[in-house]
Amino acid sequence: MICYEIIRARGHPNIRATHRTTLEITKDNELTPRGDCIIGVSADKAAFDLNEDFKRCLRRENSILVLVLKVNELKDVILAEGSPILTLSDKNRIIIRKSTYIEPATIGVRANKASMDIKRSIVELLRNPNTILIVYLYVLQLDEITSIYSNSGGIFHY
Repeated sequence: MICYEIIRARGHPNIRATHRTTLEITKDNELTPRGDCIIGVSADKAAFDLNEDFKRCLRRENSILVLVLKVNELKDVILAEGSPILTLSDKNRIIIRKSTYIEPATIGVRANKASMDIKRSIVELLRNPNTILIVYLYVLQLDEITSIYSNSGGIFHY
């Protein structure tokens, strides 16, 4: 079973996206230059707002979170892990982390990218407050992925 969510946010002139270990999207409308991990403001959802089925999927063992960031026709993809100990209770933010640290806003850990790793062409567009960021969130289970592979005789058919 694939679980998914969509989050919409906006750009802001102070978006820098230079943080080495985290990426954040916030419901806040304003952003100071200190918020160097933030890539979107005025989000329509935070961790708390994610639907319960999606939260259950994220909390399963071996869950893989796939984030597709879309700005206009540009896209970037981030992979992270879910965890059974995610609380997903922050009412203002979502955070993806390269580390394993978990707090109420954390929705993914051990990510392959942080804000500094996002395509710079996307970050440039996100410095415009009229830019819309769409974040597609998908949760897959590692055992489902590996069973597809092994049931196909070790060959993926497209």
